[in-house]
Amino acid sequence: MIVTKEIEISGKSVRFEVGRVAKQAGGAVIVSCGGTVVLAVSTMGKESSEPMNFFPLTVVYSEKMYAAGKIPGGFFKRGGRPSEKETLSSRLIDRALRPLFPGQFRRPVQIIAYVLSSGGEISPEILALSAASAASLISDEPFTEAVGAVKVGFIDGKFVVNPLEKELKESDLNLSIAGTKDALLMVEAGANEISEDQMTAAIEFAIPEIKKLALIQEDLREAVGKEKITVAEITVDESLKEAIAPLFLSKIEAVLQSTEKLQREKALDDIKEEIIKKELEENPEKEADINYIFDELLEKYLRKRTLEGIRVDGRKFSEIRDISIEVGLLKHTHGSGLFARGQTQVLSIATLGAQGAGQLIESLEPEFKKRYMHYYNFPSFSVGEVRPMRGPSRREIGHGALAERALLPVLPSEEEFPYTIRVISEVLESNGSSSMASTCGSTLALMDAGVPIKKAVAGIAMGLVSEGERYAILTDIQGAEDHFGDMDFKVTGTKDGITALQMDIKLKGIKLEILKEALSQAKDARLFILEKMLNVLPGPREDISPYAPRIFTIKISPDKIGLLIGPGGKTIKGIIGETESDVNIEPDGTVYISAPDGEIGEQIRAQIIGLLEEPEANKIYTGKVVDIKNFGAFVQILPNSVGLLHVSQLSDKFVKDINKEIKVGDEIKVKVMKVEGNGKIQLTRKGLEENSSQKKE
Repeated sequence: MIVTKEIEISGKSVRFEVGRVAKQAGGAVIVSCGGTVVLAVSTMGKESSEPMNFFPLTVVYSEKMYAAGKIPGGFFKRGGRPSEKETLSSRLIDRALRPLFPGQFRRPVQIIAYVLSSGGEISPEILALSAASAASLISDEPFTEAVGAVKVGFIDGKFVVNPLEKELKESDLNLSIAGTKDALLMVEAGANEISEDQMTAAIEFAIPEIKKLALIQEDLREAVGKEKITVAEITVDESLKEAIAPLFLSKIEAVLQSTEKLQREKALDDIKEEIIKKELEENPEKEADINYIFDELLEKYLRKRTLEGIRVDGRKFSEIRDISIEVGLLKHTHGSGLFARGQTQVLSIATLGAQGAGQLIESLEPEFKKRYMHYYNFPSFSVGEVRPMRGPSRREIGHGALAERALLPVLPSEEEFPYTIRVISEVLESNGSSSMASTCGSTLALMDAGVPIKKAVAGIAMGLVSEGERYAILTDIQGAEDHFGDMDFKVTGTKDGITALQMDIKLKGIKLEILKEALSQAKDARLFILEKMLNVLPGPREDISPYAPRIFTIKISPDKIGLLIGPGGKTIKGIIGETESDVNIEPDGTVYISAPDGEIGEQIRAQIIGLLEEPEANKIYTGKVVDIKNFGAFVQILPNSVGLLHVSQLSDKFVKDINKEIKVGDEIKVKVMKVEGNGKIQLTRKGLEENSSQKKE
């Protein structure tokens, strides 16, 4: 039986369908809006025989190239590892749905979302989030609250829910927001210096549409939902808990006096080891229970302590850890910035390259080249651990994308600064907020490299601890506060507004009033950090690094492109090979020259100008004789222009034998008499003093 439900969101019909496909999955839903169609399936695996201390949720979002009528480029036509966009979209779905599964649930769940058709009416990843929620909601998984998701744009001074994909490119805001019918769950945005009030208004504008999407999913569950499994509560021996608590409480306060992360963690491990050793003598089978009780006691103690006004390291709620900043550390790189906040330290390095060095992006949208790239690396040594070094993790890709999104609004246009820009953030030490430290470090590296960014950008991570109606909003959270807290809310921006934000929570929702307060507190912190950064480097350096390539631009007529390229690329390859430079030609006739230094760049520019120069009537040129006939000589006056010097125009005097006057290879001065419509050029030597007195033997 096929069941459908349909609703209108911002003037667009969104349709949910169940029962047509993937009937063996736990739950399968097709959601469509116009020509965009997404299939989401959610399936629960068997319970593991081994005890687990986490919920193994896996989310895979996949954009099928056939959805846009494309065949993948490159060698592998089947498709390979997920693209950056697919990874980011998978994280988006995961962050919105994970908090709604019961905390004690440990069975594996896999959610897969396929984009089957892409019509441009709506961003498919935001459609996939609602589809994934619906699939989990109708399955037998213990997922009982529907999640709706929309995008919000700010176009021509108005908020728009689920704008067309092409409209988003012109929007000052690209906000993805998800929530239940009662509360917010996830917020992610890129913005062109949107104010805190505007951001709050945008979120508020989306809430009614989110609620509509959640309610229609509940209707779908009523119609086709499976019976949910019962999740057993995690129980522990209360007498064991009573025995452990006094020893824990007697030692924990002394441990928290240490502000050093590794020392504090070692001391906590020592307490746990002491408790385990003592209790296992009487309860040898209770090690798992002891570990659980210890972690529960620690979390409850730290949360209670925080709500009483005492943070882990003793700071006030709005206090920022000590900041240190250095720039220009690496002399042979193009730009570098070292930013540290407490025990979080990030080294960012900026590299400038030729226009053609951008990253080619192939997706459902038309192919394009990324001009600005930001990559974030989080090695194990940054947290005092050892683990295999493989490719970038989802977390690393996500943090890099957030920092990239934060800086995009302040970058100069390609016309102003025709460089490809690549920034790498190396996390050298981490105790929370490393993605925001990478944003600050990258701003410094760009300015150190001489990139004329419009304004400096800083970032801050906010946290939350709540209990009933009581709550504490924490500025600049460290690792422990992220671990036991309820929220990780990252905000970046300039002195004038927000450029990016990302909110993840562990609760089943958060009120808008708390979000407003967190944004206000984050603004104060951002302005404080910006002041510290600008005290070290007030703005971009006046010139780029001497080790960076010099880029020049020339605008030529598009019909001259073939002439510059030459037969089989011979001309342009010759220029590149002789100068060890790079020359890129755009279809509109813009030519980008990337040279090792300014002198070579100027030479190439002059060479190209000369190559494409057209002869002008009455202008005198020094030309080279390339061929001689009885009726006259052919003289090359420009790289691509050869004119006829008729024997009658060879001299002021009568010339009987042209071969006695000139020979092939001679350089002579000539004047252009006429350029005919068919391109033929007529030359003369008459009236040129140097030529009239010169005679070739």
